[in-house]
Formats: sequence, structure tokens, C-alpha cells
Amino acid sequence: MDVDQLDLNPRIIAAIKKAQLRSAREVLHLSGPDLQRLTGLSAVDARRVLQAASQCLRGSDVFTALQVYQQKAQFPGQHQRLSLGCPVLDCLLRGGLPLDGITELAGRSSAGKTQLALQLCLAVQLPRQHGGLEAGAVYICTEDVFPDRRLQQLIVHQPQLRTDVPGELLSKIRFGDQIFVEHVADVDTLLECVGRRMPVLLARGMARLVVLDSVAAPFRCEFDSQASATRARHLQTLGATLRRLSCTFQTPVLCINQVTETMDERGPAGPQGFSDERVSPALGTTWSNQLLMRLTAERVHSEEGPPGPPARTLRVVFAPHLPPTSCSYTISADGVRGTPGTKSC
Repeated sequence: MDVDQLDLNPRIIAAIKKAQLRSAREVLHLSGPDLQRLTGLSAVDARRVLQAASQCLRGSDVFTALQVYQQKAQFPGQHQRLSLGCPVLDCLLRGGLPLDGITELAGRSSAGKTQLALQLCLAVQLPRQHGGLEAGAVYICTEDVFPDRRLQQLIVHQPQLRTDVPGELLSKIRFGDQIFVEHVADVDTLLECVGRRMPVLLARGMARLVVLDSVAAPFRCEFDSQASATRARHLQTLGATLRRLSCTFQTPVLCINQVTETMDERGPAGPQGFSDERVSPALGTTWSNQLLMRLTAERVHSEEGPPGPPARTLRVVFAPHLPPTSCSYTISADGVRGTPGTKSC
């Protein structure tokens, strides 16, 4: 909307035009002090300009939170998710991973975290009607080498796992060519990767998923207890960069995290998502504050269980749109499958 249509004094309109601001949207891109500096207006006048521009664009309609949630057709981005490639796991997360924000998947070794990340790298390449985003994935390795052999196995077994997708469509997708792998060994290289190289792929639309496996490894290697303040600053920088990229490009970010175990029998304060209360995700509160959603994966040790793949549990520890809940899953050559009827709150 043109600035001439704003309900403002002609003197103020003239000052806005002199600053080369032609529309209400351009005005709202500026803060109050920036608007004052560009137009020479007083603080009171700048505030009036911003209020007039916002009212002009907002209109007279007022929506409740429930109405916004229910109007999926009008706000499709708010409800879009990236499928995990399994209907049971998607049901647990109400559709899959949100497109805006950082999701953490924490757990011990052999819990299946990397398996689920690889499955997401394949799911993101599918069309939207099958839960994908029709783009590739960026996979950042900070510990071991990229598990290419397991990826190839999952690609071969896609028809068995994704029975909801036509086989002809699966055969046309070159899954392995759309996963961009980066190996980083230290924090500086990691920050450079997410801050400079990764935005290029996202801006070109070549990738719509970012996997960091794992976030804890470089920080645990470089910083000891004496450098906690420096570690916290780097964690905040990493979290802010990933959140900005996720918001800008509507790209889910999955960060795999290690766990730490305390010697205190009471364990850390608050729910951590593990059956052993002494176990909690690594990197502490500084990293937790960067997250939109925290998931935990845990291998269930049972001596009397039936033969077959060992049972595992995926838990939602916190998320703004989900209650704390969990379900069981198994891992086979086909991939990660949730176990029907095991969802619990």
C-alpha cells in the first residue's frame, strides 16, 4: 500500500517520501530510531508512522489463536511439516518436523539417532503430497565419517518402507545426489559452514533440511570447564545462525546431541526424557534455550522380550505445539518404523 494512503499529516508524508520510502511495508522494515534517522522526524512522529502503517496492513479483522490454527488453507505454512517417513512417528509429532526452528534429537549411542536423520534426508526429497519438500539435505558430520553404506541400503529399501509412494516415483528420484555432506572438526569450521557455505545451498533451493550430527562433539573437544563462558557464546552464535536460516528458508534443522550422566542420584532438575534420571542431553541450558523442540531416543534393554529388533522409545520432551508423549519404534534394513498402538502420554 502506498504511503499516500496512510492517515498521517501531509508534513509527515512528505518526510517519508523524501526518505525514498514508497510503501507501508518498506516503513515497517525499519525500527523507530532508524525511521527517525532516515526521515528526520521526531520520536513521536516516527511512532505514529509505524502505528499507521501497521494498522493499514493489518486491516480491521481480528483472529483468535484458535481461528488461526483452524484456518489451515489461509495459513498453510504454519501447519506444514516434514514427514519422518513413517505414519506412526508422524502421528506422534502431528505431521513431522516443523519447518521453522531447531529440533534436537538426543540419546545414547546405538539409540538410532543417525538412522532417523538419514531417513529424513530421503523423505525431504519426496513431493509435498507425500510429506517431503522436493529438495535435498545438508548433512554436517562432526564425529564419524558419513554412513554412506547405510544410506545406500535405505535407498534400496525405500519401496518397502514407503509403500504410500508409487514405485515409479521412487525410481525417478536420485536420492544420493541430493545429500550434501560436510565434515567439520572444530567449532570455528562449524560456524563458518553454517554462516557462509550453507546459506548458498539454501538460497538456491538445493536443500530444505539441515542435519548436524552431532552438535556436542566439537564443543566437548575444544572447551573445558574453565572456558564455559566462551563455549556459551559460541553455542548462542550457532543457535542464532541456525534459527535465522531455518526461518528465512523455511528449512527444518535437526541437531543430534549426545548425553551426559551426573553422579548425583537425584539427577538434573526438570524432565530430561530418559528412563534414567541421571542422564540428560549434553551442552546444558545454554543450548536448550536455542531449541524449538527436544526429542529423545532410547534403546530399551529387555532380557525377556520377543526375538527380533530391539525396541526403542522416541519421546517428546518439550515443544510448543505438542504434549510430552512417546512411542516405541524399531530399526530394520528398511529403516525406522514406529510401533502401532504404543503411543503414550
